[in-house]
Amino acid sequence: MGKIKKRDIKESKITVPNQNNTELNYPIFCFKYLQTEPNKDYKFYADFVERLKKLSNLSWSQINVAQKHGFGTEKIPVAQIKPDLPKFVSPDVTDLIVFRANGDNRPFLGLRKQNVFHIIFLEEKFGDIYNH
Repeated sequence: MGKIKKRDIKESKITVPNQNNTELNYPIFCFKYLQTEPNKDYKFYADFVERLKKLSNLSWSQINVAQKHGFGTEKIPVAQIKPDLPKFVSPDVTDLIVFRANGDNRPFLGLRKQNVFHIIFLEEKFGDIYNH
């Protein structure tokens, strides 16, 4: 029986531009502070991932001029949010940014810090996060 040859494994190196690079003008989505407990609506989550992929291909400038029920955003006052905000949201925050999670306009909400959008809430069922 022959010997098994070891393959040379090369690490893939992904270069992430530093913050001083002006080319980094697309959203980076962070789930660290997500407060929503997922249910079993797998189609909703599949559509949500597709939406994030499409949004990631846009620049913040393109998002800022897009329609709010398309790939744009709107603001909602934190006073209208039903669940408690996580502790990392400081008292000086007055609004959360709202994106649409999929084609039926269910939203996801969070805060933008530079190019990172921290997703805090994902509304699986209309009215869970705020009254529409």
